[in-house]
Amino acid sequence: MRRIAILDDYLGVARSCADWSALEGRATIDAFTDHLADEDAVARRLAPYDIVVAERERTPFRRSLIERLPNLRLLIATGPVNWSIDYAAARDRGIVVCGTEAIQDNTPELTWGLILALFRRVAAEDRGVRAGRWQTGLGVGLKGKALGVIGLGRVGARVAAIGQAFEMEVLAWSRNLTPERAAASGASYATKEDLLRRADVVTIHVVLGPRTRGLIGARELALMKPTAYLVNTSRGPIVDERALIEALERGRLAGAGLDVFDIEPLPLDHPFRRIGSVVATPHIGYITAEQYRLFYGQAVENILAFLDGRPLRPLGPPP
Repeated sequence: MRRIAILDDYLGVARSCADWSALEGRATIDAFTDHLADEDAVARRLAPYDIVVAERERTPFRRSLIERLPNLRLLIATGPVNWSIDYAAARDRGIVVCGTEAIQDNTPELTWGLILALFRRVAAEDRGVRAGRWQTGLGVGLKGKALGVIGLGRVGARVAAIGQAFEMEVLAWSRNLTPERAAASGASYATKEDLLRRADVVTIHVVLGPRTRGLIGARELALMKPTAYLVNTSRGPIVDERALIEALERGRLAGAGLDVFDIEPLPLDHPFRRIGSVVATPHIGYITAEQYRLFYGQAVENILAFLDGRPLRPLGPPP
């Protein structure tokens, strides 16, 4: 009988979002709703399990952890790519690694939720109404404003298209972007510095990697208008958190909409929890009921394929 562990199921929905009954008699299933940050604790928890279903990149599987999991034979990560797994270490230990498909439209939707919340003060006004106040500040419209999109891939292009629907000027930059590719998405190519200076809101849509870690630091934030907003629904370390906190606390930026952070879940004493100009969500850009049904439904399919010796869905690091 195989033993399956489902990790970081914060909402406790993994069992209800898929039909696991096909595994009855072949495997037992334990779903964990807490998050363990300490590798020793993760190793102790997972040591008995043959199969692990990891939710995206919430728990890193470095070589030091993989080598402490003697029973692990199948590692499934939800989504088609994952930076947090040491693939060579898994291969050395004979562990099969696979993934799932993913719905790509969810993050642009949340990005615009954060942009609208910032410009129209949705969170601040909600707090005011609940506290007995009425109209606590003046919001700003989007029409005619400049939207700066850093990373014009599948997600960034969708965000840019919605910006055009709001009649915004759309600027775009990434290291490999050309003026022709920007124009094809209805955006104007700009250098990074020009985009930061001109944009009324800058939204980040590049993948985290060695070239993008700390891409937006103190120098870049200093280029932005004091009336501008920064939105990050990609990965926390793309932005220098300390520099962003300082810019927000000193009023050098109007605010930030953040769905991702250096440490997740966000520590209880983190400044982002108290800075009033921050609208924060708990890394839900990709999370919807539809997404979880896809993730966990295909996780079950992967497990059955593994048990039956059939091909599995591939998984790898971003290109």
